[in-house]
Amino acid sequence: MNDVHVIDHPLVQHKLTLMRQKQTSTNDFRRLLDEISTLMTYDVLADIPMQEVKVETPMEVTTGMVIDGKKLVFAAILRGGTSMADGMLTVVPGARIGHIGLYRDPKTHIPVEYYFKMPKELDERDVVVVDPLLATGHSAVAAVDRLKEYHPRSIRFVCVLTCPEGIATLQGAHPEVPIFTAGIDRELDDRGYILPGIGDAGDRIYGTE
Repeated sequence: MNDVHVIDHPLVQHKLTLMRQKQTSTNDFRRLLDEISTLMTYDVLADIPMQEVKVETPMEVTTGMVIDGKKLVFAAILRGGTSMADGMLTVVPGARIGHIGLYRDPKTHIPVEYYFKMPKELDERDVVVVDPLLATGHSAVAAVDRLKEYHPRSIRFVCVLTCPEGIATLQGAHPEVPIFTAGIDRELDDRGYILPGIGDAGDRIYGTE
């Protein structure tokens, strides 16, 4: 599992535990996902490129370092990825948002694309792909495959929860893409769900379970 970053900050782990509980309401689950995504952003963007700018303080002129938020794209895999992107926008409000619509065939677990929309000039941007779960890994691979057609400056993948099978699938196809997650669970069941997991993230976010 090279280049897999488990974000084990106590606040992140606390919120993940609350998300796991089946009695957690839709409203609370959505809020927790927003909060955990915001917290994870600090580690995900720890090495994002910066540039020096001149700053005039109340005392004198100096220099400081800033990121170029307009060069950053949060690419949300629909449905659940949109909630993660919203949480990340809390700390990087200048970031652009892209959407990748994929649904998983219930029999084959193979992703089928139905929507793809990204900001222009992707070759000049750093892309963070977000999806609450990296389960089978097929949707993640399909998303990165599509993004690579536009040659972004960098790609990284962020999820709240994953498992060994999902990591192996994504790294097998795209070994250079780092994975950031709050937890690596035991395994997948025969339906492609993570165990012990958090259930179907999309259903729990939108109350459709």
